[in-house]
Amino acid sequence: MYRFISFLAGLQNQFINFLRFAVFLVMAWIGGLKAFHYEADGIVSFVANSPVMSFFYSKKAPEYQQYKNPEGKTVQKNVDWHNENKTYLFSYGLGAVIVGIGFFVLLGIWFPKIGLLSGVLTFGMSLVTLSFLITTPETFVPNLGGDFLTPHYGFPYLSAAGRLVIKDIIMLAAGLVIAADSAKRLLVSERH
Repeated sequence: MYRFISFLAGLQNQFINFLRFAVFLVMAWIGGLKAFHYEADGIVSFVANSPVMSFFYSKKAPEYQQYKNPEGKTVQKNVDWHNENKTYLFSYGLGAVIVGIGFFVLLGIWFPKIGLLSGVLTFGMSLVTLSFLITTPETFVPNLGGDFLTPHYGFPYLSAAGRLVIKDIIMLAAGLVIAADSAKRLLVSERH
């Protein structure tokens, strides 16, 4: 058992680099999807309700609820509304930022200064995303009524949107690990 524990302990640096690669993969994929209308449509409720980001759109919440394109279906009047709202323009910019942070995270394997910056940016981006749990009404299961009295709505019952957002706490932690590891590497390089 001691050998196995020693083996795992010896791989810490490789595991942190694997974490960097995993964060890069998620950011490159999710950021890349922001170039497609269905993904841009999907983030409207988060952005429109956010006090930090809503100014990017030209229309106010909750007007977007009338113009939702279901995934896999495109309705021209909804696309027109999203064009007027600057939904797609914002999504392209956000996607570029996310992909850029992802590349910085990956470069942190070789460049600790970039790694430190990318860890802090990942942490900050995740804080903004997690704030959607508070600002976006769609993150908790709504009370739609029904035939039986049920307390299974509101807090703590996360909707699909809420379950998507809560996972960013993992990215938040990853950003801190990446920043701390990069800072440690910078301190070691300064001593030599």
